[in-house]
Amino acid sequence: MQDFNRNWKFRLNTKQLKPKMSEDIYGQLISLDETEFKTVDLPHDFSIEQPYSETEGDAATGYLVGGIGWYRKHFSLDGNYRDKKIFVCFDGIYNRSNIYINEKFVKFQPFGYVPVLIDISDYVKEENVLSVKVDHSRYQNSRWYPGGGIYRKVQLHIFEKMYIPVFGTRINTAAVSKESAVVTISTQLKNESTPQNVTIVQEIIDPTGKIVAINSKGFYLNESKEVTQKITITNPLLWDIYQGQLYTAVTELVVDGKSIQTTATKFGIRDFEFTVDKGFFINGRHEYIKGVCLHHDAGAVGAAVPKDVWRRRFEILIAAGVNAIRTAHNPASREFIELCDEMGLLVQEEFFDEWDNPKDKKHNAGEKSVSYITMGNTEYFRDYAKDDLQNIIRRDYNSPSIVQWSIGNEIEWTYPKYNAATGYFGADAAGGYFFTEPPYSIDEIRRRMAEIPREQYEIADTAKKLADWTKELDTTRPVIANCILPSASYESGYTDALDMVGFSYRRVMYDRCHRCYPDKPIMGTENVCQWHEWKAVLDNEYIAGIFLWTGIEYMGEAGKRGPWPLKSNIAGLIDVAGFPKGSYHMFKTLWQDKPYTHMMTQVLEKSLHDIEDGKVVDRKVIPPNNPKAKPQINVWDRRLWVWQDVNDHYNYSEGDMILVEVYSNCDEVTLYQNGEKISTLYLKDFEDRIYRWCVPYKPGELTAQSDAGTTKLVTTGKPASVKISCDKNNINTSVDSAVNIIAQLYDEAGNAITAEDAEIEFIYSENAVLLGVDNGSRYFVGDHKCPKIMTNNGHALLILAAKEEGSITVEAKLKETISNKLEISITEYSIAE
Repeated sequence: MQDFNRNWKFRLNTKQLKPKMSEDIYGQLISLDETEFKTVDLPHDFSIEQPYSETEGDAATGYLVGGIGWYRKHFSLDGNYRDKKIFVCFDGIYNRSNIYINEKFVKFQPFGYVPVLIDISDYVKEENVLSVKVDHSRYQNSRWYPGGGIYRKVQLHIFEKMYIPVFGTRINTAAVSKESAVVTISTQLKNESTPQNVTIVQEIIDPTGKIVAINSKGFYLNESKEVTQKITITNPLLWDIYQGQLYTAVTELVVDGKSIQTTATKFGIRDFEFTVDKGFFINGRHEYIKGVCLHHDAGAVGAAVPKDVWRRRFEILIAAGVNAIRTAHNPASREFIELCDEMGLLVQEEFFDEWDNPKDKKHNAGEKSVSYITMGNTEYFRDYAKDDLQNIIRRDYNSPSIVQWSIGNEIEWTYPKYNAATGYFGADAAGGYFFTEPPYSIDEIRRRMAEIPREQYEIADTAKKLADWTKELDTTRPVIANCILPSASYESGYTDALDMVGFSYRRVMYDRCHRCYPDKPIMGTENVCQWHEWKAVLDNEYIAGIFLWTGIEYMGEAGKRGPWPLKSNIAGLIDVAGFPKGSYHMFKTLWQDKPYTHMMTQVLEKSLHDIEDGKVVDRKVIPPNNPKAKPQINVWDRRLWVWQDVNDHYNYSEGDMILVEVYSNCDEVTLYQNGEKISTLYLKDFEDRIYRWCVPYKPGELTAQSDAGTTKLVTTGKPASVKISCDKNNINTSVDSAVNIIAQLYDEAGNAITAEDAEIEFIYSENAVLLGVDNGSRYFVGDHKCPKIMTNNGHALLILAAKEEGSITVEAKLKETISNKLEISITEYSIAE
C-alpha cells in the first residue's frame, strides 16, 4: 500500500452551468494543459476554499458553492508492473466522479460518501496519469454542507497475481468471555496466476504488542477461494466503551515457500446485544447508549477533515459522557471509524438519506420538488445502492466500534402517501406531532394502509432489499433505520425489514410501540438535546439509549433558523469550532458520574423565565403559528432543538436583572454574589434539573458552590492580551496529523474574556501548513485560510499541519501585544507497507 495523497494537480471551473443533454455523461477535457493547475494534497475540499456567497449559495449547504474540479496525479511504476495487480482506492469523492487512467475512462461513481476501489492493472504503464473529474455543479444537492472534491484519502495497492485483495480479510469473534474468545479469520485469495502451493499464516498480536497466537494453513490453490482459520485467545483484552483495545491479525501469504504479501488487520474482541426488554449490553454488562449524531464536516476544514481534528472533537464529547456516534446521514471516512475503534466509541453507521424519491434540499418538505441544482443521489440510487452499501460494509467490517448498520434516515417523508394514514396532517414541530400519539388507533391506521394503492417503488420493498444486501455480508450486527413516523413504519412493512427500530423525535411513541409491536428492540436514533429526551430513557428500561441531534454544529441546514449570514445548524452540544454550549454542560451533568457544575447567565427579559412572588417561573408565550391563542407556559418538556440563550460571562448593565442558570448533578448548590450568600437550592426541586436564581446585576463575581467545587463568573474588562494553547506538542507529516491551537483573550487582571471580541492574527513559522481558522460563530463567513480573525466569545481556533520534519512556532497578536509562544515538534511519517 502506498500513500497517494501528496502532490496532486488541481483545477476548478466554478461556473455553475447545466450541461447539454447531449453531452457525454463521462465528460471530456481529459488532456488539459497543467499550467492552469495548482498543486494540492489530499484530502482536498474545493468548496471550503471558495468564498461564502449570499447570492450564489444557499443556507441548505452553508452558502458555499461547488463547481467542476479536475485532479491529476502523476506516478511511475517499475518495469515489473505487467506482472502485478494494481488497484487505486478512493475513500470518498464528492461527487459524480469520472476516473481515468492515461486518458482512458475507467469508472463513473455518483455517490460521494463511499469508497471507490478500481483495478487499473490493464491501463497502466511505466509513466502514468490518474485523472479525476468531480462534477459538483449541483452544489445544492444536499440538506447540509457536503464539500466538494477528493475529500477523503487515496491509496495505491500493488500485488502479485496471487493476492489477498483490498478489504479481503474478515474477522469475527465468538464465545467471548474474560477467560477466552474464538477468533475466526476469513481470508479471500485471488488467483490470476497458475495453480500453486499456498500457505496462509496468521499471527495475532494483542494490544500490548505481544504475539499471542500463530496459525498456519497450507493447500494447493487452483482458483480464487476464501480460507477460514479459527484461533482461540485466552484471557483476551476486551474492546469496550472508552477502552479501544485493538488486536492485530498479521496475515502472510506464502506461495511455494516464498512470502509474497503481508497484511495487517486491526480488530477488537467484544460481545454485544440489543434486547427487547432490557436495552443494550456489551461484554455481558448493561450500558446506556449515550450517543450523538455527527455530520462529516468540521467547520474551518470543510469536509476534508484530518484525523487529529476529529480526535480533539471526540475528546471533548467523551468528557461529557458521550459513548456513541451515529454517522448522519451517510457513511463516514475510514479515519473517522478507525478513531472510534481506537477511542472506544460505539458507532451506528448510516448508509443513505434518500432512497427511491428525493428530499427537498432547502426545506425538508414537499419531498418531491427537485431541480438541476438540487438533484441528489436518487437518480442513481437503484443502480448503485447495492455496491455502495456493500463497499462500506467491506471497508468497515472489522471495526469493533460498529454495532449497527442504519439503512436510512427519515425515509418516510419521501413516501408521503403513508403519512396521512396516521392521522397527522403535517410535521408541525411546534405542536402535537412531537408530543402526542397519532389521532388514529393502530386498527384504523392498519385499515387505511390497506387501502393505499401500490406504486412502482414501495418503502417496504426497498427496505427489504437494503436489509438483505446488508445481511449478505454481515449478520453479526443489527439492521436499523431512523424512523420519523414509526406509527406508519410498523404498518407499511418498513420495520419488517429491520432487526430493531430507531425513533426520530418520537419518545412519546416508546410505550405504545413497545406494547403493540413487542418483537423488536427500539431506541432513540435522533433526539433533541434536552433533559426530557434522556428522562424517557431512564423511565423505560427497554430503551437502549439515544443519539442527540446533534453532537457538533455543522454547516448547512440553516434556512429555517435565520437569514444570511447564518450558515450552520444551531442544535449542537458544541459549536463548529469545537467550543461547548449550554446544552453540552447540561448533558455532562447527566452522562458522567463525576460531580460537575457549570454556571451561565442572561438578562431576565431574554431568558425563558419571569419572576412571580420572588420565584423564577416558566414564561407564558403565545404558541407559534397561532397568534390568537391564549398564552401557554413554555414548559421544559416541550423544548426542542434550540438551547435557551445563555452566556458564559457576567458582563451586564446597571439595573439589569440577571437570570443565573447552573447545570449540576450535585444535590445542592449555593450561590454567592460578591461574597454574599444568595441562597442554597436543591436539585430535587427543579423538574428540568436546572438550578435558577434571579439577582440584580452588581459588577464583580458570581460563585456557585457545590460538591463539584467552586464555579465562578467574573466581570471582565477590555481585551488586553491573548494567550494560546494547543492540544498536542508533537505532530508528524502525515495528512492525518494536525495541531489544534486555541487563542483566548484576557483582560488586564488576567481574567479570560468571553463577553467581548477583538481581531487577532496568528503568526506561525514557514514549516507550518494552514488548514483553517474559525471562531465557532454560526455567522462567520470569512476566509478560513486567513490568519487574521475576529474572536467569538473571546476565543478562536487555528488548525495547522506540517510537511517537513523539524518544528513549528506559533504566536498570536492582539494589536501590538504578542502572546506566549508555542513550539510544536514535527517527525517524519512513512506509511507501513
